[in-house]
Formats: sequence, C-alpha cells, structure tokens
Amino acid sequence: MPGLFVSHGAPFTLDDPQWLSDLFHWAQSIPKPRAILVVSAHWEQAPVAISGAAAGTPLFYDFSGFHPRYKTLPYATPDATDLARRLSGLLGRAPVHEFTDRGLDHGAFIPLMAMYPAADIPVVQLSMPSLEPEALLELGARLRSLREEGILVLGSGFMTHSFAVFRQPELAAATTAFDEWVVDALARGDADALADYRAKAPGAAIAHPTAEHFVPLLVTVGAADDPASAVSAIDRMVMGNSTRSVQLT
Repeated sequence: MPGLFVSHGAPFTLDDPQWLSDLFHWAQSIPKPRAILVVSAHWEQAPVAISGAAAGTPLFYDFSGFHPRYKTLPYATPDATDLARRLSGLLGRAPVHEFTDRGLDHGAFIPLMAMYPAADIPVVQLSMPSLEPEALLELGARLRSLREEGILVLGSGFMTHSFAVFRQPELAAATTAFDEWVVDALARGDADALADYRAKAPGAAIAHPTAEHFVPLLVTVGAADDPASAVSAIDRMVMGNSTRSVQLT
C-alpha cells in the first residue's frame, strides 16, 4: 500500500461534491486496504495510544460551531482488533493503551467517509505522542512494515491551516509560498528540511501558527520507502489555504 497524507477538511466539506469526488476517486485508484491506520491532527496523547478497536465504536465528535446534524453522522467500521494487536507489537515492549470509548475523531472519519463510504474496512486511530517532527518521522518509520501487509497508513492534517488568511486575504501569498516549498522538499525527498519547516519554510508562521495540522505529514513521509515519491492527488487552494493531499510509496 502507499502512504497518504490528506488535508481532511471540516465537517461541511462533506457537502462539497468536488471534495467528495476527489477523495473517492483517489481511494479507488489504489488497492483496497486490508485495514487503515490513521494519525490525525486532532489527537496528541503520550505515550502513544490507540482508539477503540471494537466494531461500531462511537465516533468522537470533536468539533463545535457547525450544524448539529454533523454530530449524528454514522461511520460504523468493522472490528479492528487484529490491527490493534499488530500495533502493540510494533510500538514497543509496553502494551499500547487502547481508549476503548474513544472512536475516530473528525480528522479520521471525515475524509474516510468520502474515501470509503461503505465503512467496510477496519480502522484504528493512533495518537501523536508529541508534535516534534523528528519523533513523528521515527514513528512513521516504525509503521512502514504495515504497508507491506496491505494496511493503509494515513496522516490526516491540512497542508496549510491559517485562520488569519480568512480575515486578511492578502496573506494567501504566504500560504501559497509554504505549499510550494513543501512540494519542492517532497520532490527532493528532503525529510530533514520538512522536519525543520519552522526555520526553513517561507510563510510557516502564517501557514501553521500551531504544528498539529502539518506534522501528520511527517508520519506519512517516515512510513515511505522513498520520501521523494510524493505525488499530489489533490491540489487546490480553498479560502486561501492549500488542500494539497499526497501519496508516497
């Protein structure tokens, strides 16, 4: 399986036909995964932990300010106990804690509803043990073998995540520059530059005032056999932010 990074979008993106179509057709272009492991911008937990693996674990509606109907959306995935056990074996000698009552958060279930609407693939969400880029590259490397087993490793964040650009559209020059820099760094397979994005990327302070929506990309890069293999599956600027989503092998 390839590794993917998806700019996951807010709940209302489920009403955007182009976004739904882009994600669905992207998923159809790769082999169907045996299972999916998601690392989302919306879960930082140390030590590393996993979401509930039981079939139909209720979703974690970790948002507010949207229409109440978005908190009734179902996405009941099959039992993922096998993947949970596999992760425990990969991630260290100590058992990996399972938050049995924590289902997928919106960074996981929103894109997966578009990509795999049948909800027929087992899914486990893995927490980010920190937001340190080097630690997440290392975490991705430990997950690399899952890809050989038909498991999709999916980093879910947003290529740029600036609320300031909504108020000041002229700041889109900064988010565009950041997006272009990431494309170049990926083309060179320069994982070190991506890890040092705060210092090296133009517009980083505007594109990512906080780290959590960028660093899931580093999990995907770490899990790749070839960091220079990135192909952009989605490449759109929406309201001044980049929705770029990439695939690596």
